[in-house]
Amino acid sequence: MSDFSTLSVSELKEIQSDLKGIYATYQKQGLNLDMSRGKPSPLQLDLSNGMLDVIQSESNLKASDGADSRNYGGLDGIPEAKEFFAEILEVSPKEILIGGNSSLNLMHDTVMRAMIFGVQEGETPWGKIPKIKFLCPSPGYDRHFSVCELFNIEMVVVDMKDDGPDMDVVEKLVAEDESIKGIWCVPKYSNPDGITYSDEVVDRLAKMETKASDFRIFWDDAYTVHHLTEDPDQLKNILTACKKFGNPNRVFMFSSTSKITFAGSGIGVMASTEENLSYIKKLISFQTIGPDKLNQLRHVRFFKDKDNLKEHMKKHAEIIKPKFDMVLSKLEEELSDKNIAFWHEPNGGYFISLNTLDGCAKKVVSMAREAGVTLTGAGATFPYGKDPRDRNIRIAPTFPSLEELEKAMDILCLCVQITSVEKILESKAVEQ
Repeated sequence: MSDFSTLSVSELKEIQSDLKGIYATYQKQGLNLDMSRGKPSPLQLDLSNGMLDVIQSESNLKASDGADSRNYGGLDGIPEAKEFFAEILEVSPKEILIGGNSSLNLMHDTVMRAMIFGVQEGETPWGKIPKIKFLCPSPGYDRHFSVCELFNIEMVVVDMKDDGPDMDVVEKLVAEDESIKGIWCVPKYSNPDGITYSDEVVDRLAKMETKASDFRIFWDDAYTVHHLTEDPDQLKNILTACKKFGNPNRVFMFSSTSKITFAGSGIGVMASTEENLSYIKKLISFQTIGPDKLNQLRHVRFFKDKDNLKEHMKKHAEIIKPKFDMVLSKLEEELSDKNIAFWHEPNGGYFISLNTLDGCAKKVVSMAREAGVTLTGAGATFPYGKDPRDRNIRIAPTFPSLEELEKAMDILCLCVQITSVEKILESKAVEQ
């Protein structure tokens, strides 16, 4: 089928009638298909079941420093866990802090500490400043935006480009506005576009002049080992770059095993300079006597080293890559020649970002829901849930079975076509 925009009104109405007939058939099937969140599938969770037994029969439950992992203490994590994550994130073990089961928890608490106490001794707490702002490369991760809303932090949208956020805009804003205190970044296989920041973008973030002395980069490296190909994207180390350009304390790095082992029982990790972490640990000491060290111990003994983790992630890819391939194949087959949508083809991560014609995303998501397919809400990938062009839809392929996913994609593509035809017909009516 040819480009919809080149068709006559009568041709479009004929297509519209045919598509609506197919849609009505789906509506009658009573489907309940969910692509709303980036959850691991049961098969992926099963890959880590062996971890449940790895320390169960062992009498030695001591960490490498001799500390009993069953007892209190170990505020920033057991030594072998810090060494393991330091290798993954390419930092020193002294620059690692191990938290609970969630990197989101670490990010939330880092913002909260900044609001109450400031990011460093001597800095004004953000909560005492009349207005603070964060830059939000968009489309982006909705839970980052929720943290900002919780703390009444004004969000400023920055467009995402093919190599990361629009750095011309970022540099201009942070140089002029002292109230801009941070930027959210998902730098590798970004949520939802699947974009990896270029070396140039990393360097520009590290060296840019900021009017706020306490500006911080919140570097959410959630998908650092989540590759889908044998030729994974490479991401330059942001902490190394910040040190090189004289801004060592500028970045807080975050990651976790939430989509590597068990989503609800993973390990969250934070990395930054020793100076930053020393200040943070002082504040954390009032909050907890220590995280779950048994969970850290079983993770480390299960994986042993980075090479075993790499093999484990290949097993994840074997499960989810066919799902990504199928989604991309459906988009290509159903939408590519009609000039009504475009999308990115990620080399890793958990999402595929679909852009419809302007003004169509909410209608597409609503129609899909009425036909039994639940998608992430339109607008969720933008601050305040407001996509200025109403076009971005985040597709989360990992949780459904391949069979369920195929049917869900048939319905999604159908809804995109119906909504696009309606939009083009409206445009042609205005022109007449």
